[in-house]
Amino acid sequence: PKSAASGRTGRSNSNRNALMEENRTDDTQKVKRSFSAWLGELREFMKGRFSLDEDKAQRDEVVASVSKGVEFRGVNLWVLIFATMIASLGLNVNSAAVIIGAMLISPIMGPIMGVGLALGINDFELLKKSLRNYALMFVVAIITSTAYFLVSPLSSNSSELLARTVPTTYDVLIALFGGLAGIVAQTRQDRTSTVIPGVAIATALIPPLCTAGFGLATGQIRFFFGAFYLFFINSVFIALATYAMVRFLKYEKKAFIDKVRERNVKRLMMVITLVTFIPSVVIGFHMVRVSLFEAAADKYVSQVFNFPHTRVIECNKRYAHHGHPSQIELLLLGEPLDDGTIENARTQMGSFGLDKVELVVRQANTTDKIDVASLQQSYLELLEEKNRRIGEMAAQLKRYRVTNVEVDDISREVGAMTTNVRAISLMKGITFDVSGAPLDTTLVCVVTPKVASDSIDRTTLANWLRIRTKVANVKLFVEP
Repeated sequence: PKSAASGRTGRSNSNRNALMEENRTDDTQKVKRSFSAWLGELREFMKGRFSLDEDKAQRDEVVASVSKGVEFRGVNLWVLIFATMIASLGLNVNSAAVIIGAMLISPIMGPIMGVGLALGINDFELLKKSLRNYALMFVVAIITSTAYFLVSPLSSNSSELLARTVPTTYDVLIALFGGLAGIVAQTRQDRTSTVIPGVAIATALIPPLCTAGFGLATGQIRFFFGAFYLFFINSVFIALATYAMVRFLKYEKKAFIDKVRERNVKRLMMVITLVTFIPSVVIGFHMVRVSLFEAAADKYVSQVFNFPHTRVIECNKRYAHHGHPSQIELLLLGEPLDDGTIENARTQMGSFGLDKVELVVRQANTTDKIDVASLQQSYLELLEEKNRRIGEMAAQLKRYRVTNVEVDDISREVGAMTTNVRAISLMKGITFDVSGAPLDTTLVCVVTPKVASDSIDRTTLANWLRIRTKVANVKLFVEP
């Protein structure tokens, strides 16, 4: 009986365990099904939110619109010349607002987007047309800006000019995402949005061309090559973004009746794509490495060379090139650092990812000399610029300022001269014409007599006020 009871108990436990396991399996399946359903709903929601099918223009319409913007003829060519002149003026006077205006009106994006679209749909004719107009646009802009800077009396290197000579990783990223935004806007039915003007401002294509012209006009070849490099990098990545978006939208590629010609065109397009984009990607990765190195170097210098009586007045960072290692060169001013302190700073470079970077420290007490004359010249230029601006603001303030006169003393003197004056009011100001131009300083005098019926010698009083206040234009009024 005991063994039978234990057998029944064992079977009962086994059945219970099996039932519990089955319930757990059912619960797991339900959770999986619920999770799969939730993922499906989330996927559909995200697909609907980020879909580009809404307000999507037809392929042929987009191609026609981009092809129209590619052509530089008539109005487009003249607008390019005018935009180049405006941008050159803005760079010359160091005005960001003028440069932005030039970028807004320049039609320079057309051929670049045409190249990307042509590569994306295998349109060889559009590619040739885009490249021809791209070259024409470049030549016209360079000639225009060079001609302007040759006759311009201003030839100093402003901050806006210097900013267009060295491309950075941020320029590449701006061009890439700007190109994506531009082609997305072009593929919509409504092209009246602010996207295209915004892309023109963000990618900043016309200022580097003007800077290149400045380099040619002033004989500074490094300016020309630096600005041209920035322009070329921006152009390539805008075209790359256009190509990527066209392929993402799955635009139908151009078909050829002649299969042999189609095969040759496809091969040629592939070669052009690889020759254009592969070097740009390599250059982009190199610029990323340079940016990371410079960021690490800045962090290292700011944290390690932070001494109370020693300042880093110059920091030159050189990334590795032509077999030479990367280098950080510092120029220190103030209390000299001993060799032990400098060696300790070198040992900390590894913690900032600068293991194979050379550190060169120059101090004022060594044989290396600080170019004090250059520093003084820089400070004098800054001081002159500040004084000029202060002078302009002082002139504007003087134009509208009303100078007080010594009313208390003059009132007592008038009372001694004329017995019939009970009160006097004086105001000194500026007289303007209807166009807003200042004419003369004017003194307005209002006299209140003791006895209205008694007369006051106005001529004598007015002449005395001219001599007393040294203001020729005196307006005298006697209250009735």
